Amino acid sequence: MFSQITIFFSKAFSSPDIRRRIIITAVVLFVFRLAAHIPAAGIDPTSLQALFYGSPLLSLLDVFSGGTLANFSILALGLNPYINASIVMQLMTYVVPKLEELAKEGEYGQEKINQYTRFLTVPIAALQGFGMYTILKSQNVIPTLTPLQIAALIATMTAGTMFAVWLGELITEYGVKNGVSFLIFAGIAARLPVILGKSVSVLSGGDLLKVGIFILLAIGIVAVIVVINEAVRQIPIHYAKRANGNAASSYIPLRINQAGVIPIIFAVSLVLLPSLIAQFAQGVQNDQISKIAGFITQHFNPQSLTYNLVYFFLVFGFTYFYTTVVFDPVKYAENLQKSGGFIPGIRPGMETSKYLNFVLNRITLAGATFLGLIAVLPSFFQNVIGVANLAIGGTSVLIAVSVILELTREMESQLVMRKYDTYIRG
Repeated sequence: MFSQITIFFSKAFSSPDIRRRIIITAVVLFVFRLAAHIPAAGIDPTSLQALFYGSPLLSLLDVFSGGTLANFSILALGLNPYINASIVMQLMTYVVPKLEELAKEGEYGQEKINQYTRFLTVPIAALQGFGMYTILKSQNVIPTLTPLQIAALIATMTAGTMFAVWLGELITEYGVKNGVSFLIFAGIAARLPVILGKSVSVLSGGDLLKVGIFILLAIGIVAVIVVINEAVRQIPIHYAKRANGNAASSYIPLRINQAGVIPIIFAVSLVLLPSLIAQFAQGVQNDQISKIAGFITQHFNPQSLTYNLVYFFLVFGFTYFYTTVVFDPVKYAENLQKSGGFIPGIRPGMETSKYLNFVLNRITLAGATFLGLIAVLPSFFQNVIGVANLAIGGTSVLIAVSVILELTREMESQLVMRKYDTYIRG
């Protein structure tokens, strides 16, 4: 197995294009991690670390900031505002006719939507920056600042978010695909040694049964994630006979997890909002608002049943939503009919579209359930095994494994294209 991996990466580095993409990605990741350790002014690092280690909510939020929030660096907000803006824009494409038309205009329309998303990221980042300042101030992590100092801090955090977005887009365009997910993966990978060290120290103080359960679950979760991510439903496709009398055949690969890790990234950005708003509202000088905020904080934390149910159904819903974005049965059926292809036993056109939609809904049900269970897995770790340091385990493992598998697929496709081009030129 190790020799196969070595041969695969040696072949990848022998390709100039793949080597260039890997080097660019590595350089961008280095810059991102370097900026993640440049602290913002006026923060007590000791109090900040103690606050994050004692709050599973903030620890989960730190994962999706790419590991920058715990350091409160200039990239403290990370990519969270951009993810929220992406959610809003994708929902708006179903509401605003003009945006819906843009979404159908191919590459040009997608570029315009991405531009609008970046514009929307700025006010969202400023609002989240002010909210984060208020939360940290209420915990005595940051001193009371003057209005000018607050404005400077918010401007720094907003600029840091846009810098992180730019780095993600550089990776997407010139490096490996999906730079946003890759930056989040980089934050997870950077924190992994610390998390594992603390988890092992907690487990070492317990009995051997907990250690065994932890190891078995860790191996089992990684194996299940790989199987689900690689699982494909192959729908056979036949094409009409050509002039030479030969008929071609192929298949449509429908993945069970068609949406990847995007639903979890979207869902966690929304499920954290009530708790963050509640922590912000607890500092308001109003008894009624403070009581409501306290109730939300108590009953909507990462260990509560309410939180995990909402989180599960958000992931479940976003999986179906994003699957419809990346795979349109009607458009696919039209293209298939134009190319002279058909599914055996299914009439071309509308019947093919209905059949694809039926199959897609069935396999997405399994994929959405799987993603939802992975999302609420941390509560299982904490309640059954009693390892609080693994409060971000399932989500982190899913993102890490999915990004690695996506990177491997991208490199394999590049190697196949290079081999094909060499054959054509020869």
